[in-house]
Amino acid sequence: MKHNETIMRVRYKDTDQMGVAYYANYFIWFEVGRAEFMRAIGLTYKQLEENQIFLPVIEAYCKYKNSARYDDQLRIVTTLKFLQEVKMGFQYEIFHLEKNLLLVQGETVHAFVNKAGKPVVLRKKNPFIWKLLRDKLQEI
Repeated sequence: MKHNETIMRVRYKDTDQMGVAYYANYFIWFEVGRAEFMRAIGLTYKQLEENQIFLPVIEAYCKYKNSARYDDQLRIVTTLKFLQEVKMGFQYEIFHLEKNLLLVQGETVHAFVNKAGKPVVLRKKNPFIWKLLRDKLQEI
């Protein structure tokens, strides 16, 4: 499973007075998709942090194609795009569930750092987590 799909609904608080989702919320929804991707492969952010591995965002991109609106159901497709020893990247597509309409495409890049914010080589810091992620990237 190189990708994961998550379903969620646009909440009222996520929209403006016209009922259109605020643009920055898509980055929050990327995080929802990423956390569920990790959970689906058997690894939570909590477990990473317990192992002194943190994943700050070092790059983020979003291309808006259509608007999500209040109460729309969304399908977030999260794909592990690449894995390197000190960072990894995800790709996202968010669709309107009922219409199967692409709303946004985006990407994030995350560094592997310790609690002090210093880069770590994941392969050395935690070979088990490195292998788990590497194996998921190689699945088709």
